[in-house]
Amino acid sequence: MNNLLFRLLLFLSLFVPSIGVAQKSRQFNLNRLFIDKRLVYYPNQRVNTIDDPKHPGVAVTGIVWLKNVSFSTGSIDVDIRGKDVFQQSFLGIAFHGVDTVTYDAVYFRPFNFQTSDTLRRKHMVQYMSEPDYPWDRLRNEHPLMYESSVTPSIEPSDWFHAHIEVGDEQITVFVNYSAVASLKVKKLNSLNNGLIGLWSSALSGDFANLEIKTNP
Repeated sequence: MNNLLFRLLLFLSLFVPSIGVAQKSRQFNLNRLFIDKRLVYYPNQRVNTIDDPKHPGVAVTGIVWLKNVSFSTGSIDVDIRGKDVFQQSFLGIAFHGVDTVTYDAVYFRPFNFQTSDTLRRKHMVQYMSEPDYPWDRLRNEHPLMYESSVTPSIEPSDWFHAHIEVGDEQITVFVNYSAVASLKVKKLNSLNNGLIGLWSSALSGDFANLEIKTNP
């Protein structure tokens, strides 16, 4: 390459935007993780396998962390199934975890998915940051800011897909591949890395087909 051409290409490169590095993607068979003892949980928490070819997953009660997996920013995709039992089915994803006391979470209330109660319909998906910003404090101090309805409509006992985008300052949630966000909120703390896991309260929740994409 002659010197003039080299200098021309170098000059042009200064005006071409750099190409970003692709996200690192990891897919997890939760059923296999349980069998291989790669899920971390305490004796008072319960994990059982789900034998479903389309959803090779686990049923969880409590917080179950993925062993030796950390998460900072990026996206989380997972199939979830709850129960249509009033005030008994809460399930989602915990991330940036320090332990079972300190973590962020996005979770769903399936028993509200088809309710005729107008207010309860706005309480379908929730972001919270434990221990400083639990759901009840957020609802009392910032009503309907950190929880919302979901789009599109879902049957309470059906599997559905959640896509959670976690940025440095913002959390965005999409349901069943919709282009419309069901929840978009400001992050409530300075945690930017930590454990990631499955979160379910009261009755057990079902999880399958987990994929985690981390930003470079």
